[in-house]
Amino acid sequence: MDDLAIIVVSHNDADWLAPCLSSVLAARGEAAIDVVVADNGSDAAADRVEREFPGVRVLRLENRGFGHANNEGLRTVDARYVLFLNPDTEVVEGTFSQLLAALDERPGVGAAGVRQVGPDGALHLSIRRFPNALRALGEALGGERLPFSASWLGERERDPSVYDREVECDWTSGSFLLVRREALEAAGSFDERFFVYGEEPDLCLRIKRAGWSVRHLPVLTIVHHAGRAGIDPRLEAQNAYARLLHARKHFSPLHRRLFVAANSLRYALRAVVPDSGAPGRRLASRRALRTLLALEPPPFEAPARINGEGSR
Repeated sequence: MDDLAIIVVSHNDADWLAPCLSSVLAARGEAAIDVVVADNGSDAAADRVEREFPGVRVLRLENRGFGHANNEGLRTVDARYVLFLNPDTEVVEGTFSQLLAALDERPGVGAAGVRQVGPDGALHLSIRRFPNALRALGEALGGERLPFSASWLGERERDPSVYDREVECDWTSGSFLLVRREALEAAGSFDERFFVYGEEPDLCLRIKRAGWSVRHLPVLTIVHHAGRAGIDPRLEAQNAYARLLHARKHFSPLHRRLFVAANSLRYALRAVVPDSGAPGRRLASRRALRTLLALEPPPFEAPARINGEGSR
């Protein structure tokens, strides 16, 4: 059994994979790692990985979503821990052996995230709270822009000092999500109905319900090139659909209606407020609102089956 399996899902990410994989291999430390690239029917990424990284395994897949690709990769590994890693990331500080040693000392931790920064060094807000109607309302009304922080104002932890220490969290960004094998066995794998977006809060919620904790462990730091494609109306609509799926799966009927109403307000306000530095936001918000209200289908919809997690 390996110490760590690292699964990287790629879709038209050939240019990002080389720096990502190079940094991963350089940061292994003393850990025995197995690296898998699950390529979702994209560009020349698979060929390039096989040519430049012969020690990395490649799975060539039909694009059935982010969760499906991770699950396919998961079926091929045998490790004490599994890391689900975005291709647009690079490890810049720390080693995997240091991170695994910290987790070995914390046997109740089922999943963990690490410190993330952008290419300019700015902190990436990767510590998150579970979605609910009140937080959705806080975000709709711009609560995250207030000079004080409160848990009901939004899902993201905005206090930068929190990211410098170990802290319990609800869920952590799926750009770097490390999960203990026993926690995955207890909670199940990714729900493939979430084609893209929404997989992490769903999985972390099931991990917590199975009796494990989720932690932010700043033992390791990565650069995450988030938002590289700007505002894409299709992805904004897909994110709205993922939030609707989460509400259908985990909320009571009343809570679900309140959650949808709060998110509808958010998109409606963004659809009429001038873009002011975020080109395309109004158009993206209008499409997201139509998807949330079932006036048009989501851009991507996965098969109805749930893979590996039943009704958990």
